[in-house]
Amino acid sequence: MQFQAFDGHYVERLRAGDFRTQEHFVAYFSELIQLKLRARLRSPQAIEDVRQETFARVFSALRMPGGIRQPERLGAFVNSICNNVLLEQYRNSARTGSLEDEAESDLPASAIDIFGAVAAKQMEEKVHQILEEMPERDRRILRGVFLEERDKDEVCREFGVDRDYLRVLVHRAKQSFKSQYLKHIRGRPPGFASAEKV
Repeated sequence: MQFQAFDGHYVERLRAGDFRTQEHFVAYFSELIQLKLRARLRSPQAIEDVRQETFARVFSALRMPGGIRQPERLGAFVNSICNNVLLEQYRNSARTGSLEDEAESDLPASAIDIFGAVAAKQMEEKVHQILEEMPERDRRILRGVFLEERDKDEVCREFGVDRDYLRVLVHRAKQSFKSQYLKHIRGRPPGFASAEKV
């Protein structure tokens, strides 16, 4: 499946009730929710209940003023709602004495959180996209220091500076990144262009 990037225009279409956008949203996140819940709930009905409640709460949040303030983090938002609903499902099952029928008690600690993977993938793609738009020097400094985690002395040698001036360059590069990031979250990047490919 192809990972989807989201932006303010996509969220606005959801909020406005655009049928194609809502259809894409439900199809895309239904697949992710089912992958997540199959490892945690045994009953298909319980999975469906959590899925429907998750969508109901997300659409309710969309209708509230300021309900979703960071459209590019829509995947993480849906994941958070799904986690809350799932926890409530566990509590309800425990109260009725049927927790063992609903939850896998012997899940390995390393069970994959597909939503977490999606959110991380989206953030990684966003970071690389912003880096590509930055001046070459800033981009190389941020990559060297943060992404590649190279030795600071090695980075200093590459740029012909000492540690003190490297701190200045890193600070400037971070400010440049922040500026580009803020432009992106104000709705500049495309978010629905790849919807047909999902």
